[in-house]
Amino acid sequence: MSTLPLIAFFTVALFASACFAMTDRPVGAPFATRSEVLGVHGMAATSQPLATQVAIDILKAGGSAVDAAVAANATLGLMEPTGSGVGGDLFAIVWDPATKRLHGLNASGPAPRLMTRDSFANRGLSRIPDFGPLSISVPGCVDGWRLLSERFGRLPLNAVLAPAARYAREGFPVSEVIAHHWAAGAKLREYPGFADTFLINDKAPAKGDIFRNPALAATLESIGRDGPRAFYDGEIAQRIGAFCEAHDCPLRAADLAAYHAEWVEPVSVSFHRYDVWELPPNGQGLAVLQILNLLEPIDVKAMGHNSAAYLHHLVEAKKIAFEDRARWYADPAFAEAPIAALMSKSYAAERRKLLNPAKASKRIPAGDVETLQRIASAEARLREGDTIYLTVADETGMMVSLIQSNYRGFGSGLCPTGLGFCLQDRASLFSLDPAHPNTLEPGKRPFHTIIPGFVTRGGDPVLSFGVMGGDMQPQGHVQVLLNMLVFGMNPQEAGDAPRLYHTGSSEPTGETMTDGGRLALESGIGADVRQQLASMGHTLVDDGYFGGYQAIMRDPRGFWIGASESRKDGCAIGY
Repeated sequence: MSTLPLIAFFTVALFASACFAMTDRPVGAPFATRSEVLGVHGMAATSQPLATQVAIDILKAGGSAVDAAVAANATLGLMEPTGSGVGGDLFAIVWDPATKRLHGLNASGPAPRLMTRDSFANRGLSRIPDFGPLSISVPGCVDGWRLLSERFGRLPLNAVLAPAARYAREGFPVSEVIAHHWAAGAKLREYPGFADTFLINDKAPAKGDIFRNPALAATLESIGRDGPRAFYDGEIAQRIGAFCEAHDCPLRAADLAAYHAEWVEPVSVSFHRYDVWELPPNGQGLAVLQILNLLEPIDVKAMGHNSAAYLHHLVEAKKIAFEDRARWYADPAFAEAPIAALMSKSYAAERRKLLNPAKASKRIPAGDVETLQRIASAEARLREGDTIYLTVADETGMMVSLIQSNYRGFGSGLCPTGLGFCLQDRASLFSLDPAHPNTLEPGKRPFHTIIPGFVTRGGDPVLSFGVMGGDMQPQGHVQVLLNMLVFGMNPQEAGDAPRLYHTGSSEPTGETMTDGGRLALESGIGADVRQQLASMGHTLVDDGYFGGYQAIMRDPRGFWIGASESRKDGCAIGY
């Protein structure tokens, strides 16, 4: 990192000035923890301030938004291993100003070739464990870095990864929210390599403790020096494979060598004159588009923001979309999903009939095959006429919406000896039901929760955004979009506004909603609203995970607007 500009003091000062410039907010304005961050040349927003500064350093050194995003992602893998790392998967949406189009990246890995349904049946298991050696799928993150850098990078990869490697060797102070989740993840100490990699004297580092990971520094330096494929074809792959074979995990070096990330076409729906973009399955981005389609004709603005009527409609639309998510979302190479039909306005009109405006539903059917086939045929004729999220923009107009995760916290708990990271537990999201579209098959990618978001209008970029947190992500995407596109909030207000989190919908692993699920509401939503929702049949609970949000908006006057909410340690920085 010594070759890059040392601007930490400047960027912290800029951010601090943005945070405390809120003396004249109008009475009645939506709640916000800070003002938006503005910048002309570039902007970065991540869930850890040091990672945001790394992104800005890379931009100032001549790197592209993609270079800065990869650098920040590598840094978060060190500083926020509770939600990211080279042992996990990655998805991204990139706005390319040269071609004026969006490019989608799917860097999620498949099940190893030795992982079969029979292998679980032979062990007497009816579901895949959440943690441990049987939950591990091929990590796709590093090959995602390769595709991003080859297509949109301007700096050599060793320079891009150098800041993260330097922090790994020298150490960094663990921030507050990350320290909380780190302590919760310390239960994984029972798995091979975890305590040696992530604990200090068998304890999670507390807020302010200096954490070092020289093994990860060596891994990142190897990737930077030898290229990303060194992770899949070289010594790193051999060490991962040998470790897994020694610890009853089906992942082998051959699975790594066979893996390649891929470019995909983002999908979109129109919503109030904007186009909202997500990535197609095996992710859950379609749920965002389905919920927006269900709500678009309904005058939720007249109901009032976070009123009982508004929240009820939002929860009921979520339930409807999530039943389709459980039934249809899977790796399209193995299970053909009726994507166009699921996203269509005509299908939403039929499904909207299931939404009772006065009563919470207990059980909702998924869309049936006959209806979807009929709509798909009509649409085809018409066409013939515990995750990190970050976003970066540069002075050329390039914008990156990137999300990366190990899945549950650190992941599986297994940390290959001497490499400094944990292998993900994404395979636990497969179903073992052979009739289910998301059933486990060797070489198949599991259903995925992590989704980057993007908004355009009239073919121009408007917003790069994301919300971290498992099945909260589609719910969070919809809420921040409604906050901005319907209720007129700015990007900071939209992220800070109190949220709901509904659990208990049917899942792609086979669990079925039978009782309407559970609804958690943040403290900013009043007691009268809670009472009204309970009287409508919603089962309210006190605890919930409401995600973590970052966003960058392009102002038509030619500058960037950054936002980073208060639920995480992070910040937005512009220059």
